[in-house]
Amino acid sequence: MADVARLAGVSSQTVSRVSNGHPGVVETTRQQVLAAMKELGYRPNSAARALKRGEFRTIGIILFTLSTTGNVRTLEAIATSAAQEGYAITLLPVAAPTQDEVRGAFTRLGELAVDAVIAIMEVHLLDAATVSLPPDVQVVVADSNAGERYSVVDTDQAGGTREAVRHLLDLGHRTVWHLAGPDESFAAQRRTDAWLATLREAGREVPPLVRGDWSAESGYRAGLALANEPDCTAVFAANDQMALGLLRALHERGRDVPGEVSVVGFDDIPEAATFMPPLTTIHQDFSQVGRLCVQGVLRQMRTDSPEIGTTLVPTWLVPRQSTAPPPAG
Repeated sequence: MADVARLAGVSSQTVSRVSNGHPGVVETTRQQVLAAMKELGYRPNSAARALKRGEFRTIGIILFTLSTTGNVRTLEAIATSAAQEGYAITLLPVAAPTQDEVRGAFTRLGELAVDAVIAIMEVHLLDAATVSLPPDVQVVVADSNAGERYSVVDTDQAGGTREAVRHLLDLGHRTVWHLAGPDESFAAQRRTDAWLATLREAGREVPPLVRGDWSAESGYRAGLALANEPDCTAVFAANDQMALGLLRALHERGRDVPGEVSVVGFDDIPEAATFMPPLTTIHQDFSQVGRLCVQGVLRQMRTDSPEIGTTLVPTWLVPRQSTAPPPAG
């Protein structure tokens, strides 16, 4: 730092302020310092700065899979929001949803020097009394039903599902079939429960549940079976990827969408508008989920107090060409 200061003709304190991104530096001076840093190959020592400030400006992320669209988009949103706040992320995938794996993940993140943790818990894990997070860690949980014990940020799974099912019923369909996600998924369970409750509230017959695994391939297999159900005129798929496979299967079996069967998805992935036909779906605001997760852990760090409860991010229906009234008769 002293070498940079001499070359730039400024004080070491000014070099420190530039390297820390302090706003109170004249732009011409900042450029002189940056040029000197580049010429000398100077890099600020993050470990030393962490010891001085008492923080590493790094947020740890624990999650169990990167194979689902929801997890990937949530992770992307968290990384973007963290960067905007001047924080990096350290990602730690966990092999299995067990107490030992969770405890080990928090231990490893502690060794990697993170200030706080965001846990993306798609699976039913924190619902179980035998599984808990370390009490001495600032943590926010995404996609969980553990708001009575932790700070949770989640999409309004139930509200989005009710809107999807009511949309199909309002079009005139007698009932709505459901292509559900895997039974170990918290989000899938919330969507299934809301589908069931909405049909019962409307006094409609509840068709047999059809289950997939979030993948387009599982949606395709389910679609082959649903294509043989003459009474199936409307399907709510728990995510857009399964809806994509469902659309292909219905097309192959000669079932017109939306002329014979209407389909609604969940997620509103960027590709949904280019499906054939364009998919009616429920939009999830992943960017807002990421922002709230990052804001939550930063608030805990600054106040040194945990926040308990669930923050729900609203969803909304995006109508496209995959839904229509049922065929006459």
